[in-house]
Amino acid sequence: MTTESAPAHRPAQATAVRRAASAIRPPRAGSGRASSSRAVAARHRRTASLGLMAADGLGLVLALTLVADGPWPAGAVLPQAAGQLLLNAYRGLYRTGLSPSVLGELPALCGLAAVQWYVAGEALAAYDPAYDPGWRVLVCAVGAQTLLSCGARAGVHRLRLRSAARNPQSALVVGDGPLADRVTAVLQEHTEYGLRPVGRVRAGDAPGPRTASPGGSALPVLASAQDVGRAVIQNTVRHAVFTVPPESEPEGSALFELFVEHGCRVWLITDRATALPHPAAPGTDHLWGFAAHTLHDGPHRPAAHRAKRAMDAVLATAALIAASPVMAVCALAVRLCDGPGVLFRQERVGRYGRLFVLLKFRTLRPADAHESATRWNVSEDRRMSRVGRFLRRTSLDELPQLWNVLRGDMSLVGPRPERPYFVKQFSRVHPGYRARHRMPVGITGLAQVHGLRGDTSIEDRARFDNRYIETWSLWQDVCVLARTAGSVFRLGGS
Repeated sequence: MTTESAPAHRPAQATAVRRAASAIRPPRAGSGRASSSRAVAARHRRTASLGLMAADGLGLVLALTLVADGPWPAGAVLPQAAGQLLLNAYRGLYRTGLSPSVLGELPALCGLAAVQWYVAGEALAAYDPAYDPGWRVLVCAVGAQTLLSCGARAGVHRLRLRSAARNPQSALVVGDGPLADRVTAVLQEHTEYGLRPVGRVRAGDAPGPRTASPGGSALPVLASAQDVGRAVIQNTVRHAVFTVPPESEPEGSALFELFVEHGCRVWLITDRATALPHPAAPGTDHLWGFAAHTLHDGPHRPAAHRAKRAMDAVLATAALIAASPVMAVCALAVRLCDGPGVLFRQERVGRYGRLFVLLKFRTLRPADAHESATRWNVSEDRRMSRVGRFLRRTSLDELPQLWNVLRGDMSLVGPRPERPYFVKQFSRVHPGYRARHRMPVGITGLAQVHGLRGDTSIEDRARFDNRYIETWSLWQDVCVLARTAGSVFRLGGS
């Protein structure tokens, strides 16, 4: 994949603030600290969600015991319980927030219980009229289940808040000015929210004094993205609190990606209405009156993303099997025409800025590693053989990337990956370029099916890539793959 040539600019200042963070020590040895932090944070969220699921299950069982007129068919209990969990999960009733409220959850619980019991009653009546519970039983069951579930969920919420107050999780506050100061003070004073500030990050360039807490102690002010990364690992930071939208501040998007990469839960906490630049979880939450939103790096549909990964694995396996004769012919042609070294390996930037090794059939042997990493377009290079030129024009040189998809480095559909050298350049020059790393990179993408390949506008590509991310769906992936298959034999190069 080639990219548009752009003049090199002087490196931009990559610091969040210019003041050093003396209280942050370099991380101790051990490469598993970041992944361990993500695992612990995920385990805490799973424990809370499982507790709420158990509370809903208990409410259902007690409701069946209290209102069922005669024996309730055993075969109907498990489907009914599964339907309850699916409905509540779809409604977002198992997401953990800062200020859970049973009264706020009551309308949703009541409405979903009504749907669940109505469907169950109709199904039983259709199966055997003797099992028809009648409207009175259904109404009583809905009321009993709602009240019992609310009581059990209230107990779960109370236990979780007490546990959060006893064992608060480390957090970094990103922002400057009175709003960030007030949010920091609230987190320090109200431990029931379970967030303990361990540092401040200013996303602007203006220096400032160390942040003082009401008790007189000072929080370190982090000086650069490197300091933020060290602080996240050293202090096992699990939450990042933005007081302004990340994209409205210099280096805000880079910090957002860094926090997501380290498995932190990212919040936007503000005292004014604001347009959210990142998708936020549905529902309302607050931190001592401040509006609180959970920010996500892309469309927050975990089940759909797992389906995307499953589709990638299945299709990539099938494509590798089907294309293996073609790949064998390509490899033989490269070996006979250009000598040893059939595969070309190059470092590319993937999701969240992670580096991986991309595979292609070699079409040109670069002079050295520097040329490989920094030369931008080689389509007209006279050193390229006829075989190499044919592979590039037909995009057959991209076939080994199916192995990258199978390994999980890439997806079939997504923004095309680029080399680190050009990612740094384009992120400074083109707004939104860095945000395209919110999704897994792909072999093909929305930009490519619109003809943005080769020497085309990077700004246009970034716009199409971000639109793909913001409107992503499995059906859109299918459409992109179909359009790619329809144009695969059109000669254009990549």
